[in-house]
This record gives sequence, C-alpha cells and structure tokens, in this order.
Amino acid sequence: MTDLARLDATAQADLVRRGELTPLELVDAAIARIERLNPELNAVVTPTFERARDAARGDLPDGPFRGVPFLLKDLSAAWAGVRMTSGSAFLRDFVAPVDSVLVERYRAAGLVFLGKTNCPEFGFLPTTEPRLFGPTRNPWDPERTPGGSSGGAAAAVASGMVPFAHGNDGGGSIRIPASCCGLVGLKPTRARITQAPLLGDVMGGLVVDHALARSVRDSAALLDATAGPAPGDPYVAPPPARPYLEEVGADPGRLRIAWSATNPIGAPVHADCARAVEDAAALCAELGHEVEEAAPELDGALLYESFLAVWLAGHAWGIDGMARATGRTPAPEELEPLSWALHRIGREVRAPDYLLAVTALQRIARVVAGFFAAHDVWLSPTLAQPPVPLGTLDPGSTDALDVFRAASEFVPFTPLFNATGQPAVSLPLHWSPEGLPIGVQLVARYGDEATLLRLAARLEEARPWADRLPPLWAGEGARRDTGETDRPGHA
Repeated sequence: MTDLARLDATAQADLVRRGELTPLELVDAAIARIERLNPELNAVVTPTFERARDAARGDLPDGPFRGVPFLLKDLSAAWAGVRMTSGSAFLRDFVAPVDSVLVERYRAAGLVFLGKTNCPEFGFLPTTEPRLFGPTRNPWDPERTPGGSSGGAAAAVASGMVPFAHGNDGGGSIRIPASCCGLVGLKPTRARITQAPLLGDVMGGLVVDHALARSVRDSAALLDATAGPAPGDPYVAPPPARPYLEEVGADPGRLRIAWSATNPIGAPVHADCARAVEDAAALCAELGHEVEEAAPELDGALLYESFLAVWLAGHAWGIDGMARATGRTPAPEELEPLSWALHRIGREVRAPDYLLAVTALQRIARVVAGFFAAHDVWLSPTLAQPPVPLGTLDPGSTDALDVFRAASEFVPFTPLFNATGQPAVSLPLHWSPEGLPIGVQLVARYGDEATLLRLAARLEEARPWADRLPPLWAGEGARRDTGETDRPGHA
C-alpha cells in the first residue's frame, strides 16, 4: 500500500492497463489510506466508499486514468445525488441535481470518485477551516494550514490518500494549497475548462477548475482529458496546438524569463519565499534561459481595490444564487460570521462600482500583457509567507475587510492572474529550513499552458520533488529533505 501511494496517477493507471492490479485493488488501497490518515488531517468530509467500490467493480470507461482513485472538492463540482455543501451549514443537506460537465469528463477518463474534500465556507479564504467540518491540517505540519480554498484536496494528495484531486481557483485556490503542501498546482487559462451546465462563468471569469497533483505529467494528462468548451459557453480559451501531455519532455527552447519577489500590494515578503524565487531564477539560468529581474509596473492599490469589489460582489452572488437554488434564505446562524459580513458588504457594491472595477482589472490585464510581449514566463513566489498556523485567518471574525486584508498579505501574488486569465502554476521547488514546502509561481501568456508545462517538466527533472514526503507519509520511508534523485512517483 505504501508503494502504491508513492506512484503518481499515470503510473497507477499503467498498472491497471498492464493487468498487474485491478481498479478495485487501487480503490481499496486508497480507501485504507484515507481511513488511516483522515482522522488526523480531516481532508475528506463526504466519503463515498461503497459507490467507489461499485464503480471499480463495474465497466469503467477505457480512459487514460481507468481505475485511478480521485476526490472532488466540495465546491462547484456537481455530482448528481451527492451532497455539495460548499463548506456551509446552510447547504448541509443540499444534493446536486446533475453532474457538471467536468465531472462527466472525469468519469469518462476512468477516474473513480472516493468522496468530497474539505474547503472553507464558499471557498472565500486561503485556508481551510470551516465551522461545519472543522479545519484540515497540513501533512507537513498539522498545526499549519494546508492553504485554501482547495486545502482538503491538497492535504489528501500530499499525504498519499490519492495521487491527484480536483480543485478550483478564483484567487489562488489551487496554487495556494499547492505551495503549502508541496504539490503541482496549475490554474489553466480562463475558460479552458467549462462550467457547464449550471454556469457560464464564475465571477466574470475569475474562477477556473483543475487539480492538485504530484507530477507535471499528471496535471498535463488530466487537462487533456477535461479541457474544452461545451455548447453555450459565453467564451472559450484558445485551443492548444497539440495534447498537453506532449509538452511534457518537449524542448522549451531558450525562454525569456523575468522574476520578481516584490509584493504587488507592498507588504513584506518572507525571506524563505524570496529565496525560493531567487533560487528558481538561478536554476532557470543554469538551464540556459535568459533570466532578468523584472516585473510589470502595476498600481497595487487599484488592483487590490478592484479585485476586492469584484470578490465581494461575487460572494454575495454566490450566496444569493444558492438561496435561489434551494428556495430559502439563509438564517444568520447558518453562515459563519465572516461570510455573513462579506455577504452584507457585497450586496452594497453598486452596479456602476462593480463595472468600474471590472474595467480597472481589464486595464491592468493589458499592462501585464504588454509585459509578456517581452517575456515568455514570469516567476514569483506563490505566497508571501510559508504556510501560516491554523487560526491565523479567522472565519469567526465579523471584520470582513480586516480579514480580507490579512489574507491578501498572505497571498498577494496569485489573484492578479485570475484577473488577467493567464495560466499559472505553483511548483514545489523549495523547502524552508523547518522542512515546510515553499512554492514558486510560473506564469505564461494567455492561452499558453504549453510553455508552462515544458518549463515545469524541465524544472521537475532538474530538481525532482517526488522523493520529498511529509513525516506522516504511510508511517515509513518518509523524508523531509533528501539528495536522492530516484523518482518513485514516476515509476
């Protein structure tokens, strides 16, 4: 079971394809890991183990991940007949009426769903501490956050429960937990993955779905299985030139790479996070790329204020939308104090102010696009701080703007690219002296996941992370820091 946990999803699927293991054996092994680890980590909040066993015994689609165990985030991934709480007591008993197209595509890829993962209420904090289910703990240090809002997914993957898991990202919610938990977290280009059939876009396109993974190749192959529009989508992302998996191992050429550790909203950046991006820039130079310290000239105050206006309006929209879907209005005791305060403030954002904020973010996106006319990739820290202790960001607070400001100081580098729509990935290229993972964010031009995947795969090859395991990993063989170059996750 320990050996299976060390394999990425591609390797697990290959075992099934070669007839060395059955889907049921993979699923049973993953269930055993969840049952052993989840009491400490609290990553899985809605287990569906018998459904998973029934699916594994049945006639699974012959997709690229046939038989591989998978987890869905308890937010936006609609799975017909299974509850979808969004981390809120208001939706404790809400059951999704249909499958989302993304869930259908996961199923067609051969994945077997083992349950739903924890998230903060409505996904609005970069930590995972909902009142409904309690906090998810970081496998690297159980007293620290795994990030958010896809924190349950990240903790499940980092601890070896499953090889990858669904997440979504509206301000960094894939990349933040990837950094906190030492994983690959790719936010694809806006509209790369459809929100059908229930939604056109989310918050004007800020939100996109994908996954937390342990290998670049898994992230690429899963994107191949799920990307693409559905009929009626309001807009679509530029199509790729070839399958994303073919970019893994392809020569990226000599890239023009900029890097910066300067916080766009002016707050301090922890030395470990600054060191991580400086080290990544040096590694890129060693690999033959043209590297310089540079960043687009941004109005940090305008970015913060405009993103806040859209975010607040989006929070109110989300709660009001679920009230319409359920046919009832939430009572104050059904929402966390922070969510109630955010909802009240969000409903006070005037329509002209919302549209002015959208216009400002679009103007900022043009500035960033101009910067990428001269650079192929931009490196930054993923976060301004290492994973913070649980309780640092308080969902019980009624001072919504103060909590948002504190969250922004923790995660100032990720939201910009939800506003611009560009693809961005966090890679686990650095660890702090205390053994905590520190992610580095790579960003490419709009629609250019190909360049990100080529460069990410080369960095993974140059500085492999598959042999870096949290201390609790399977209770044996765990190493926080090692110079070994074997890559058991890629067997």
